[in-house]
Amino acid sequence: MLRLYDTIHGEVRDLATRDAGRLSMYVCGPTVDNLPHLGHGRFTLVWDVARRWFTFRGLDVHFVSNITDIDDKIIARAQREGTTESVVATTYEDQWWAAMAAIGVARPDDVPHATQYVPEMVMLIESFLAEDIAYVISDGVYFDTSRVSDYGLLAGQALDSLRAGARIEANEEKRSPLDFTLWKFAKPGEPRWEAPFGEGRPGWHTECVVMSLGLLGDGFDLHCGGLDLKFPHHENERAQAVAAQRPFAQHWGHNGWVMVGDEKMSKSLGNFTSLTDLLEGTDARAYRLLVIRSHYRSPIEVSPTTIADAERALARLDTLARRFDLPALAGQEMLTQSDFDFTGPSALLAQRVGALLDEDLNTPLAVAELFDAVSRANTLADQGEVEEARDIAMAVTVLFAALGLSVFSAVHDSDDEVRELARARDEARRAGEWGEADRLRDEISARGWVVEDSAEGTRIRRG
Repeated sequence: MLRLYDTIHGEVRDLATRDAGRLSMYVCGPTVDNLPHLGHGRFTLVWDVARRWFTFRGLDVHFVSNITDIDDKIIARAQREGTTESVVATTYEDQWWAAMAAIGVARPDDVPHATQYVPEMVMLIESFLAEDIAYVISDGVYFDTSRVSDYGLLAGQALDSLRAGARIEANEEKRSPLDFTLWKFAKPGEPRWEAPFGEGRPGWHTECVVMSLGLLGDGFDLHCGGLDLKFPHHENERAQAVAAQRPFAQHWGHNGWVMVGDEKMSKSLGNFTSLTDLLEGTDARAYRLLVIRSHYRSPIEVSPTTIADAERALARLDTLARRFDLPALAGQEMLTQSDFDFTGPSALLAQRVGALLDEDLNTPLAVAELFDAVSRANTLADQGEVEEARDIAMAVTVLFAALGLSVFSAVHDSDDEVRELARARDEARRAGEWGEADRLRDEISARGWVVEDSAEGTRIRRG
């Protein structure tokens, strides 16, 4: 049974599904006003890994992730750059998908855009106004949080406690500082949509509740996102569903933050300000490996040191794949366990790794098991047990691919000739032909690859 930490209940619980064999899953996507940053990269990788593992275990996953293509930040950038909101949104959505493809995140099954669902949002807001769940003031329509008795459930705090700790708002027209915007009245020069209560645009919290219910239906299984969205965004989504008497997400999952120490991220300090910065000189798989080496609910540190360490670990995997001529399996397509025949030692490995991942996606221990298996495969091969070694190595490849990590692709997919040179160099080293090994090292380096020696053989990564 798959189990996952549920934010509302504060414990790991069975991931029960509404429909047998199917999982409906919504992940809050980006506001496309800028380049994707490292936090974006983490949440997309975390829930891409979850989606892939759920699929590997046999569930038919319906994965939805939205695009917020109208927002104050988009409007501000358009005005600053003398262009339109749609141009800004399109430009940065293209950058988003390019970055996602680079880190191996599979496309969602559905990608709703906020601007496509404005009529449905207007209808929801109208229903709230009719029931006095919402009210109109000078700058827009607001949701009355006092109308939801368990408001604050996701935050883990009661309404009175939240109200007492709320930041004092400049807008004194609101009934409560906790009340949030459903609809913003348009200012001169801003984009606008028609509505009975006044021209304007929807609030962020209303977008996601309408899109998730519209595509996945009442009582969908799993709602995910970064920990920063738990309150107020996800709480405000949930409140609207409760007020509309619509069963909402049955399970809530949130991933931890990205930490960069006490220093500001900047190129001059050797840190990374965006995914684009990170990927310019880094094997894209390194960020995925860094993410899965930590538990999804824990913070991770992204720095030149942690990225370099992940690249060294990748080199071990690539060396294993090169030694046994293993295929690169991960990609946009989801793998399923039924497609692979795990027998003997590989069956035990798959069982141990599977049990860890089924219990709240314990990727750190699963990755540790897989790297132990890398060492075991190399030792067996050195002892002449080649078939057993290759069986374990293949299982390592499959199980990493189930998490979206393709071993060996940095060499195998990019340059078959380099792969052959590395293999020839390993053979030369084993034969004691050091001059030939040095010559091959120089040739590989001349092609733009960094060559590292290890007990397992030649490690190669992009320079």
